[in-house]
Amino acid sequence: METTSAKPSLFVETPTARRRPRWLRSDMAIAVLVISPSIFAVAVFIYSFIVWSFFISGTKWNSAIVDLTWVGLDNWLNMLTTDRFQTDVRNLVLYAAGFMSQCIILGFLLAVLIDQKIKGEALFRTIFIFPFAVSGIVTGVVWRWLMRPESGINLIFQSVGLDFLKSPWYTDADWGILAVSVAGAWQFSGYVMALYLAGLRGISMDIREAALIDGCNTFTLYRRVIIPLLTPVTFTAVVLTGMGSIRVFDLPAVIGTGAAFGTDALAFFMFSLTFTSQRYALGATIACVMMIFSALLVVPYLRSTRREAEQ
Repeated sequence: METTSAKPSLFVETPTARRRPRWLRSDMAIAVLVISPSIFAVAVFIYSFIVWSFFISGTKWNSAIVDLTWVGLDNWLNMLTTDRFQTDVRNLVLYAAGFMSQCIILGFLLAVLIDQKIKGEALFRTIFIFPFAVSGIVTGVVWRWLMRPESGINLIFQSVGLDFLKSPWYTDADWGILAVSVAGAWQFSGYVMALYLAGLRGISMDIREAALIDGCNTFTLYRRVIIPLLTPVTFTAVVLTGMGSIRVFDLPAVIGTGAAFGTDALAFFMFSLTFTSQRYALGATIACVMMIFSALLVVPYLRSTRREAEQ
């Protein structure tokens, strides 16, 4: 007996569907039609404005009057020799070092603590993740009061006899940006904790038990087994915290730029040039520099995820 098997189809072949062109009946065409509004919006409101920013950075538009006279790299050369820009790049390096290390180390330790199946785990998760839900402006206001040299944390140190721990915090012209990184890490460490906790919960208990049977103690287990398995999570945390370091704006805007721009940031400098001084070409130049810094983080991450998907 001859049998026939019908091929599975994702849609029912109705008479209306049969009258459609063949290309419109394909799954690829349907997918393109569905995502085309998003593609159009991204192309117009993101990539076209990126191209526009690079174009403006090469013009003479540094006043309220539009002047698109092409000057090439003059704005870039002028910006590189500006003292405030050089200070902001230094601040970016210090802030990124402090912010990224605090978020990754503290987030990992908190995740390890919660992964021990402690009592009240849900409560601790909520407490640790709650600062991430607080806006950067509120965080800046609170930590500006806490880090005032004459009050806040210093007052607590003085009252308990720990005067040697008192610090100028964000008022320090050389290292004040590290105090700002403390406020940023307080806000973002809970999110990194959630990333690491998801990664820890994804590691099979069989792997841990096998390592313990082979003689690994707790420290060796984390150093030789768990931390290497969490490398993709760490890579993601590095990219996210690095991007946060580049685009930080709210904390310096609230806390202030400090003495000699000790707590200034590139994003706040760009805002001041563009919307206060109306020097649009110079503001676009800083925006382009920030996009280049961001690309140095994002491009390797995208290439890594693409290689993982192809394997």
